[in-house]
Amino acid sequence: MSLFKRSKTTAKGFDWAGFGWLFLFFWYFSGITQLLILLSDTSGFSGFRQAFTMSALWLAPMLLFPARTRLLAALIGVVLWACSMASLGYFFIYQQEFSQSVIFIMFESNVAEAGEYMTQYFAWWMVPAFLAHTAVAYFLWTRLRPVYLPRGQALVAAVVILGAVVGYPLVKQTQRAGSLAGGLEKFEDRIEPAVPWQMLVAYRRYGEQLASMQGMLHSASKIEPLRNLKDTMANQPATLVLVIGESTNRQRMSLYGYPRETTPELDKLKDQLAVFDNVITPRPYTIEALQQVLTFADEQSPDLYLTTPSLVSMMKQAGYKTFWITNQQTMTKRNTMLTTFSQQADEQVYLNNNRNQNAAQYDGDVIAPFNKALADTAPRKLIVVHLLGTHMSYQYRYPPTFNKFTDRQGVPAGLRDDQVPTYNSYDNAVLYNDFVVSSLIKDYAKSDPNGFLLYLSDHGEDVFDSVGHGTLGRNEGKPTAPMYTIPFMAWASPKWRETHDWSFAGDLSRPYSSSQLIHTWADLAGLSFDELDRSKSLVSTDFQARPLLIGNPYQRQHKALIDFSLMQPKTPVAKVVQQ
Repeated sequence: MSLFKRSKTTAKGFDWAGFGWLFLFFWYFSGITQLLILLSDTSGFSGFRQAFTMSALWLAPMLLFPARTRLLAALIGVVLWACSMASLGYFFIYQQEFSQSVIFIMFESNVAEAGEYMTQYFAWWMVPAFLAHTAVAYFLWTRLRPVYLPRGQALVAAVVILGAVVGYPLVKQTQRAGSLAGGLEKFEDRIEPAVPWQMLVAYRRYGEQLASMQGMLHSASKIEPLRNLKDTMANQPATLVLVIGESTNRQRMSLYGYPRETTPELDKLKDQLAVFDNVITPRPYTIEALQQVLTFADEQSPDLYLTTPSLVSMMKQAGYKTFWITNQQTMTKRNTMLTTFSQQADEQVYLNNNRNQNAAQYDGDVIAPFNKALADTAPRKLIVVHLLGTHMSYQYRYPPTFNKFTDRQGVPAGLRDDQVPTYNSYDNAVLYNDFVVSSLIKDYAKSDPNGFLLYLSDHGEDVFDSVGHGTLGRNEGKPTAPMYTIPFMAWASPKWRETHDWSFAGDLSRPYSSSQLIHTWADLAGLSFDELDRSKSLVSTDFQARPLLIGNPYQRQHKALIDFSLMQPKTPVAKVVQQ
């Protein structure tokens, strides 16, 4: 464009329409997927908002080099288009958002597995959908035109855009986090919904978490095996199943006396189940709880998970082929420890690769791989199923068909109107969890196994249950009973009952912490070894009741843990037990 035409354009005023077309073009590649995620209720509004904001970043070079608008937009657009095809395709197939967990799964899969996934999930309508996606992108590109500003104003505008999109959020997050590293991590969360940052951030975090996991696995490989391990079931076929729930408070289950019928399927199976009603978790957070639940660690020796075998390693040493099926997020900073546990198994199935925990991901997806593991020809199998359970946000934990509780009937009188939807959605999540857990039990029973299935939750959740109805979630600093009371139940096959004592009627109300699960599991499985302490086995005649310790064992300034059994039902205040 000549100088005359350029000055003529600026004389007429700023070309807002041209500017709008530029923004729409760059927003499209991130926005279309985020819009589908939002409209499908897969996740909330934050991803859409963040993608909208980050799309403005590409306007800066357009204002600085207007004469090359079409060329620059084409070069940038090709990169954004390729990334958007990957994220959009992943959403089409899995209804999930691309994340570092996806990259982990990609590198964990071989070519044959990738081809199997494509064959299983590819649908004919995806071809025209991809073509339409590309055609719209090309159409938007054809509408682009230079947007001119005087050189000084263009430079100021570009700086303002960079400052608003990158500078200010980064400074703000750094101030909140208290360090540049923490600020960068939070800033990455903001830019991740937009392409190409989605791929770049995912890959960087994948590398970081992979290194952490490999370090943990290397350390785990050096742990000495259990001493003098013996198995009463040696050389006999057996299939044992451990189902780990999430955030499920037994006080909200009709199986445990809750007035609302939130566990109708488990209620029907009650006569077949050993339902223990006095079990608590040591800590109200998944990672911290399972570090104890799945190892020999406990509240008084919390670091033993680093130096002793896990439950999976124990069963492998006993000659079991091990499977880990999880609907939890995989490669995230918080969940690397869980992934390390899962990688100790012989086979893994990772179902939840969402970037955001607050995304629709239903536990019913575990049923198919569970049945596949049951059908495996290995004579001795351990199958661990880790559910997403009733994790917040509760409305994402169940499909619309399980939206049963919608009004105040059965809701405590003290709840405010704005609390009722959350209270109801938690009960609906418990209802769907009942369907999933009962389905696993029924499918396990159909396989005619020789073994048992044990289900427990990692921790509970306070959803306006405690006095005052003001607590939502979990807070170790202000403990309430619902955060710690968990379901704990077992089902045994007829074959197993024929050769094992399964008379637990006198044991069902024993006070017990899930931090000692590995001793109960070994006892149930017929294992013995030097490290086994049957006084910590819930089903042993040698069982000894102990204080039910909860709290942060690393919080040395208080040098104390709390005995949960001494907590008053109407107050979170508890007696302190010296370590």
